[in-house]
Amino acid sequence: MVWRVLSFVGLQAAAAALAWVLVEPGARVLMALVAAIGAGYVWLLLDAVRGFRLLNWLRRGESTEVALGQGLWGEAADRMRRLLRARERQVVEGEGKLQDFLAALQASPNGVVLLDAQGRIEWFNQIAGEHFGFDARRDLLQHFGNLVRDPEFAAYFSERNFSHDVVMPGRDSTSAKPVRLSVHLHPYGEGRSLLLSRDITAVEQAEAMRRDFVANVSHEIRTPLTVLAGFVETLQALPLGEEDRQRYLGLMAQQAQRMQSLVNDLLTLSRLEGSPLPSVHDWVSVPAVLRTCEAEAMELSRLLWGRPQDIVFEAGPACELAGSQPELYSAVFNLIGNAVRYTPADKSIHVRWQSLTSGACVLSVEDTGPGIAPEHVPRLTERFYRVDRSRSRDTGGTGLGLAIVKHVAQRHGAELRIDSTPGKGSVFSLVFPASRVRAIAEPALVTTV
Repeated sequence: MVWRVLSFVGLQAAAAALAWVLVEPGARVLMALVAAIGAGYVWLLLDAVRGFRLLNWLRRGESTEVALGQGLWGEAADRMRRLLRARERQVVEGEGKLQDFLAALQASPNGVVLLDAQGRIEWFNQIAGEHFGFDARRDLLQHFGNLVRDPEFAAYFSERNFSHDVVMPGRDSTSAKPVRLSVHLHPYGEGRSLLLSRDITAVEQAEAMRRDFVANVSHEIRTPLTVLAGFVETLQALPLGEEDRQRYLGLMAQQAQRMQSLVNDLLTLSRLEGSPLPSVHDWVSVPAVLRTCEAEAMELSRLLWGRPQDIVFEAGPACELAGSQPELYSAVFNLIGNAVRYTPADKSIHVRWQSLTSGACVLSVEDTGPGIAPEHVPRLTERFYRVDRSRSRDTGGTGLGLAIVKHVAQRHGAELRIDSTPGKGSVFSLVFPASRVRAIAEPALVTTV
């Protein structure tokens, strides 16, 4: 401000002094005054031009600097320039933070939709687009209710009670492959809403499996318990001869053994699901496992059919498998035990251990039983699933054997394959990868019974 006053007065004084020198003595005072006033107008004009330049620079919003020199306008321009730069930095930082926030929402495993006060879509992440079938170029600023026409969600949105979520089908939901979404609205700001969607299909399926599992276990245990209770009441109420008493006790022991087998299989499944994966540094001899299974198969065959069946074991190349010996034995014997139960006494069973050109090895159990219809094959590894329930119970099956085999195969990196032809028999195979197989110096064992 001092500089403006000094420049203004200085210009007037210089003009008056110049007029004083150049004009004759009689008119010096008047001309000096006129020169001073004219110089003042010139200074004001130049000052106004600088002010207009600053104003135009502000109006255009240009990022380039404007040269206004020293003085009030120059200092004002410098201060405004610094303020604008600070504001630009704040805008850039704010934009960066917004992009980071949106990137975090984009990475969310749940669907996120931002709705304005009218329920129109302002932004959504990729998961939400998959859940509801949204397109970023087409559906922004569209009303959410116009795109998602689900009666349950419409009732939920109209009630305006967002203290709970609502479950609705997903965009790609079909009767064969249902998709269930949990949708929850969270109001924020001035009428805006944050919509979160979560795929709960697996959760609902797990809950349904849990209910089915509890129901199946209860049913499987209730049947032998009912039989046991009936025999106990009979033994308590009636005077029986030694022969009848022994027959009833034998039947009771049979039902108790059935419950024991069921409990053992359930415990085996529980251990498989809850224990760490088997080590790849522990090696199990395949011939030893097959010899043990052979002895157990003969015993089971005598128990079920009164005499040994025609069971052929082809041990093939002597190998070791990386994994858990109890688990591998359980899987192999479950396959052989199923073949023994479902193959008639006068038919044959083949158990083969073979190596493939890729280095992998296959354990196959081929029976000549009734076979399995194609519609049953995909469900055979489900817990308690039986093609013929009465026959399975009669032969002591629990309905958990193939479920155990599937879990053991998955834990050892193997693949369970099932090939069956109704009326001709079935082949159950375990394919072990080459990384879990190594050869040992032991001769191949071929045993025919």
